[in-house]
Amino acid sequence: MQQLWGTRNSNNLRIALDSLVANRLRSFLTALGIIFGVGAVIAMLAIGRGAKEEIMNQMKLVGVNNIVIKPVTEKKENEEKEGTDDAEEKKTNGQEKKAKFSKGLTLADAHSILRMVPTVEAISAEMILDQDIIYKSKSRKLKTVGVEPSFFLLNNIGLSEGRMFNEEQLSKGEGVCIIGAGVKRKFFLSEDPIGKDIKCGQQWLRVIGVTDEKLISSATKENLGIRDYNMDVYIPIQTAVLRYRNPAFRISENRWERNNNPPPIHQLDQLIVKVRDPEQLTESAGIISRMLKRRHSDVEDFEVSIPEQLLKQQQKTKDVFNIVLSAIAGISLLVGGIGIMNIMLASVLERTKEIGIRMALGAQKTDIVMQFLFEAVLISLCGGIIGILLGVAGAYFVDKVADIKTIISAISILLSFVLASSVGLIFGISPARKAANQNPIECLRHA
Repeated sequence: MQQLWGTRNSNNLRIALDSLVANRLRSFLTALGIIFGVGAVIAMLAIGRGAKEEIMNQMKLVGVNNIVIKPVTEKKENEEKEGTDDAEEKKTNGQEKKAKFSKGLTLADAHSILRMVPTVEAISAEMILDQDIIYKSKSRKLKTVGVEPSFFLLNNIGLSEGRMFNEEQLSKGEGVCIIGAGVKRKFFLSEDPIGKDIKCGQQWLRVIGVTDEKLISSATKENLGIRDYNMDVYIPIQTAVLRYRNPAFRISENRWERNNNPPPIHQLDQLIVKVRDPEQLTESAGIISRMLKRRHSDVEDFEVSIPEQLLKQQQKTKDVFNIVLSAIAGISLLVGGIGIMNIMLASVLERTKEIGIRMALGAQKTDIVMQFLFEAVLISLCGGIIGILLGVAGAYFVDKVADIKTIISAISILLSFVLASSVGLIFGISPARKAANQNPIECLRHA
């Protein structure tokens, strides 16, 4: 019995294939909705997965519990105002108001935050300097960054060679440095950099370590505003304070001289604060902001941001984008299914006489149902295969041309096959039943 059922279905499948081959153009046009729908599904899932992975990588870079504090130029009040009223606002009892003085973002601020805010687990201060790096005949302008050991921990940067700064080097501001993996490739391609001396600006620094390679995409750098850690030269922050950015002294003819008119500059370029509990990020940021404002004489010469919240907002935006793509894919599949049903219904009317002849020769209703159902499913599957190729090509095109990361998974391809076959099965049932319910005598009378 099973052998007979298999033979009958094989025959029904062959008849369905012959019908599709005989009407190739009509079959292709019928499958267009499925092609675009499946292609949209593949592209949507690839873009969505790529965006999610990129967001996760960015969150690993900035840290899930981190708060970033950066110095800003103080906004001058009443700078653009005109008229006599503005002149009166600037005077109090006949004297002009004096601008409030702030020392800017300093190491003292960092130590105060760590000491006074109980929710803070660690803090990393950074001083970023543009310096000409020279070793033998090689020279390049790079970032020299004054840091503490906590910087490497908060930014998930390890060492591939050498060692970390010790307490003596940190406290005395010794002339030592840790170079990025890219700096090693640039200056020490064929030799060991550990123990070598490089010139950074006016100072000689001894290399004591090399960082691990940290891969960061150009899109991530742009979105987060971060630099290439592999091309940085890291020095103890006290070294940066004493040798590079001490406004009380200046270098004149290779000698240190006291600067009687120190410029009003920020000592630090960035502070990264790690909070113990992610739930306390917003509250801690508010406390730190109010604390710094008091320390800076109510001068808002800094900005506090929470990278995780910014990234979550980006994720929400991309989720909306994925929902729109999903809706487009769903509509395309629905239209494709309706197209299949319409064409199959038209095909039933067109092939009424063929149905009558088959039934007169002994074909059962199940044979007629399976014949038209096979046709609908085959159209869907062929459209699904073409749609998968189109979706993969589209995802690759988006990745290379639009510079949007895409990841194609086996699950998305399997899902596309399931969707394509389901559409053909669901929308092919009605035409198949209509064909099977035809009266054989009436079918044979049909011209």
